[in-house]
Amino acid sequence: MIIAFLYSHKYMIIEIKGIKENPINLLRRAGYAFQRKEGNEMSFIRPLAQAGYPRFHMYAMVEIVNLIINIHLDQKKETYGDSTRHHGEYENEGPLKIEVGRIMKIIG
Repeated sequence: MIIAFLYSHKYMIIEIKGIKENPINLLRRAGYAFQRKEGNEMSFIRPLAQAGYPRFHMYAMVEIVNLIINIHLDQKKETYGDSTRHHGEYENEGPLKIEVGRIMKIIG
């Protein structure tokens, strides 16, 4: 299995090439709960506290035999008002970097 990481200032993407297992089962093994499917994207979460936040949140999709994961850390629930504000961390550092390493040990 080949794993590639792509980083930008807005998101972190993990690409796992040549998966041989159902992506839902693969991510469940890493501790993620399936939330919903929207089009060809599946949403998964791994809460870090009983209240549900903070939590790791990922969108995953399969392209042929490759699993593409867009992952971030939600510090708290979105806030609404005049504008919606998302409280997520996307940087390749701190807890998100550690979580990506943990995932790779389990599924990589």
